Amino acid sequence: MPLSHDGQGHRLLQLLSAAVMTGAGLYIAGWFPRFAYIEKAGTHIWKKIEPFGRKLIPVKNCTQAFFFGIVWGWLPCGLVYSGLTLAATTGDIVKSSLTMLSFGLGTLPAVMGVGIMTGILARLSRMQYFKQTVGLLMIALALIAAMPWLNPYALTIHLRNH
Repeated sequence: MPLSHDGQGHRLLQLLSAAVMTGAGLYIAGWFPRFAYIEKAGTHIWKKIEPFGRKLIPVKNCTQAFFFGIVWGWLPCGLVYSGLTLAATTGDIVKSSLTMLSFGLGTLPAVMGVGIMTGILARLSRMQYFKQTVGLLMIALALIAAMPWLNPYALTIHLRNH
């Protein structure tokens, strides 16, 4: 069955994405600790791929950065898996690429800020209220993935076209 934008395959991917994102949100909030098994499943693959990435450090050019990014994409991480499943639901390679680019750019400040704000982030990560808030935001994104008609951006475009 082709995965057309209008097909059942696309809808199935949307629902799968929403399920993974919901699991990640519940895990972050502390309500579904078994979601960690999904991350652990990727550990075996990561152990085989990680030495290739180590050989690419320090990154000296764009080609090397590209291949390092490919290796880094296999890092076992529920949030990355959520982003990947969301990108898979777009039904279009350009939209998928833009989704992952947005995910990367969205996480860039956090990744760069970890070194600067380690103390603050460590305190926040221990606060149950903060974890629950982040988890609920993930679940809200999952609802938008499962029910794209709730997406305010899509709604704006729809209203503008009619």
